Amino acid sequence: MAQTIETSFTRTQGQAIAYLFDKDTTEVLFGGAAGGGKSFIGCAWLILSCIKYPNTRYLMGRSKLDNLKKTTLNTFFEVCELWNLKSGKHYTFNGASNIITFYNKSEILLKDLYQYPADPNFDTLGSLEITGCFVDEANQITEKCKNILSSRIRYKLDKYNIVPKLLLTCNPAKNWTYTQFYQPNKKGNIKEHRKFIQSLVDDNEYIGKHYKEQLQKLDEISKQRLLFGNWEYEATTDNLIEYDAIINLFNQKGVTGEKYISVDVARFGTDKTVIVLWNGLHIEKIISIDKSSINEVVEEVKKVQRDYAVNLKNIIVDSDGVGGGAQDYLRCTAFQNNARPLKRENYQNLKTQCYYKLADLVNKAQIGIDCNDIHIKQCIIEELEQVRSKNADKDAKIQMHSKDTVKTILGRSPDYSDAIMMRMFYEIDSNYGKYFIQ
Repeated sequence: MAQTIETSFTRTQGQAIAYLFDKDTTEVLFGGAAGGGKSFIGCAWLILSCIKYPNTRYLMGRSKLDNLKKTTLNTFFEVCELWNLKSGKHYTFNGASNIITFYNKSEILLKDLYQYPADPNFDTLGSLEITGCFVDEANQITEKCKNILSSRIRYKLDKYNIVPKLLLTCNPAKNWTYTQFYQPNKKGNIKEHRKFIQSLVDDNEYIGKHYKEQLQKLDEISKQRLLFGNWEYEATTDNLIEYDAIINLFNQKGVTGEKYISVDVARFGTDKTVIVLWNGLHIEKIISIDKSSINEVVEEVKKVQRDYAVNLKNIIVDSDGVGGGAQDYLRCTAFQNNARPLKRENYQNLKTQCYYKLADLVNKAQIGIDCNDIHIKQCIIEELEQVRSKNADKDAKIQMHSKDTVKTILGRSPDYSDAIMMRMFYEIDSNYGKYFIQ
């Protein structure tokens, strides 16, 4: 049952289609304003691929399957109707198995891509073999999920002499979509196998006449993202650390010198004990321990101390709560979050003072981090994004959002950023830190 389809695409959609059928590109991000035809092109590509290559298998995914079926799947049906593809004749959709099957036995699998705590490594995707993948609202999935999906694209590629293709669509976001696609594309150094296409409302000549008017009524930040497709927007005005500066932490080397260890000891079952090894202002090693006794934490810190010849005076441990036990055993420097700020500066407490110092050094590109673990890297980025001022316009002590507030936003404790923050104790006063910076 051969099917001829007459296609019509906007300029940017046509650009995306060209990349999706070439022999060089493996990852395409079509991102920007709402209403730019991003979901349309994703569904169109899957349909064209299924018809062109019989017996192939594709994945259509989104963070939550329910949202996928309520939004992207409806776009799929609209494209089919536009192209005169009939349900029951050219394709069938099984709502129980969430599989679309074409007349030539090609398939599209609908998948939930949320990182559930019970499946942090996406084992449910581990056995998949697919020919290509389309992820809608890709800013809502993790970088780890994206990498795993890429590794699953191998089914019948050789038979049809095609290369693996991953299509990502999203609105502007400050996460891996920004750092891997938008930012490198802007700088002209995007990796050769990747392509970025800016989506704008005005690119879509088929958009409803009232759609743009509704976008005009949004708040300023939403308007910048969804109407203008602005990737440079700042989601808040109270962030102490610039997003690009956070990202650059992993691409630069801090001032090296004397070794330090900073430790945030887990208080509760879901919290993590984080041990950070510093070479001057450069983080060389991060150790994360899920559940452990005080003795296990102490032994791990001692091991790092021995292996890297760290002076005892350069080891600092959160002494609040259970951390006090570890600090007593180690006989090292104690860090008390609610202690008075050093040098009588006008901060609410020592923790706030150290976070402000950390923000200053990160923004000045004076700290670097070695980290190959995607999950830890993402946690650090998310936690440093939440380093925000509080009541900055009031004539009172300088404050920041509480740990409880941050935990509510993140759904977990900011264990990594707290461990990093404590190192600043040695930098606030030249009497403490060798690398004091005015």
